[in-house]
Amino acid sequence: QVHLVESGGGLVQAGGSLRLSCAASGRTQSTYVMGWFRQAPGKVREFVATISWGGGSTLYADSVKGRFAISRGNGENTVYLQMNSLKEEDTAVYYCAADTSGVVPTPVDHYEYDLWGQGTQVTVSS
Repeated sequence: QVHLVESGGGLVQAGGSLRLSCAASGRTQSTYVMGWFRQAPGKVREFVATISWGGGSTLYADSVKGRFAISRGNGENTVYLQMNSLKEEDTAVYYCAADTSGVVPTPVDHYEYDLWGQGTQVTVSS
């Protein structure tokens, strides 16, 4: 069974930076499309960024474009989210997700992902 494990969340002041990491553990059979979502209190889970299995294609939510960067690590199913110029409205639980089907290169809907991490809290203070 494959599990996704996130790390790197924490408390940061507005304008600061954080880097989230996500790694798949267990018997991964291929390289997956991977993405990041977030959920703030009282709000629905929203798409943040996604990266294709080969790393050649990325997609971002308008709210983070130009500030966040998703990238793949050396591990087969390792992904990072570099978050710069953080704002208070970026405060949320951030979830790593993987789409093992690979049908869509850069899916943005949460239902297209079938593996999810436990989430890591990011809090941006003023």
